Amino acid sequence: MTNGTTTGAPVRFSTVGLPEAQRIALWEEHNAQALIGLRCRALQEIALDATEINLQLPRVHVAQVFGTPHVVERPQSEIRRVPSDAVACYLTLAGDAFFYYDDGVRLLHPGQLLVCDADQPFMRGFSQGLEELALKVPRDMWRELGGPASLTQPIVIDDGVVQTRTLATLAAQALNPETSAGVDEEVLLDLLTSVVTGRTASLAAVHLNIAKAYIGEHLTDQSLSAARIARGVGISERHLSRVFASGGTTVPQYLLHRRLEHARTLLQEGSETTVASVAARCGFGSPAHFSHRFKQHFGLRATDILRQARAQA
Repeated sequence: MTNGTTTGAPVRFSTVGLPEAQRIALWEEHNAQALIGLRCRALQEIALDATEINLQLPRVHVAQVFGTPHVVERPQSEIRRVPSDAVACYLTLAGDAFFYYDDGVRLLHPGQLLVCDADQPFMRGFSQGLEELALKVPRDMWRELGGPASLTQPIVIDDGVVQTRTLATLAAQALNPETSAGVDEEVLLDLLTSVVTGRTASLAAVHLNIAKAYIGEHLTDQSLSAARIARGVGISERHLSRVFASGGTTVPQYLLHRRLEHARTLLQEGSETTVASVAARCGFGSPAHFSHRFKQHFGLRATDILRQARAQA
């Protein structure tokens, strides 16, 4: 295995605004190409409104799905037509859902994670609408992670498991264009393995990734502090400091680095009219302080980069 943060950008597909008579066919076609081939039907006499955000990582596929009430089915004919050779992990975020398989039915509640063989027939229903996160893990990767070799019956992990909630946080951050680059796939897979097998995950790495993603989401907030980041991650400020120290930096150093890198990007794009506006957008309270830090970090003046970007526009 190789370590590395996520690559690429999340891709969004939605039936909203498409011709109503074509929505189900287009939704089925999209899922067969992007995730898992399914047959779909609406539960109500209304057109299907469904949206899916997909991100293909080097070793695992992550998706977030929203939809009005409907049923999906993966019969043998669809498995033969579009085999996946993968394990599917569905994390319910809102509304109850049911999962029919050969030996019975499972009712899923928000916060629960269902793990199943994607090449065994099943039916899933969402009478209250659908909101979930999905991970598709290739079978060879699943074996490498140490997952159960046989999934003749689905595995359901309750929402009381703290790792499940953390997995949901990391998966959602991977699908967020603002934070996806800060989520490490190795950590995501380590956490998934921990949830499914019960083995202890490297929580320091998990907390570090969540903290970095939290910083990315609140980068423009001048009041962002170590105490607030710790609360956002759900750990103590002291533990947060240890987590960043294990990564070879401190919270203030990392926050400053992210803000300066973001500022350089804005300056190079030339999208802002003044250095002061760039400073404000990157969470600096003082343009003078920003200019000093920028010159100190990059060896170039912010005004020179902005001037050059405008000349090239």
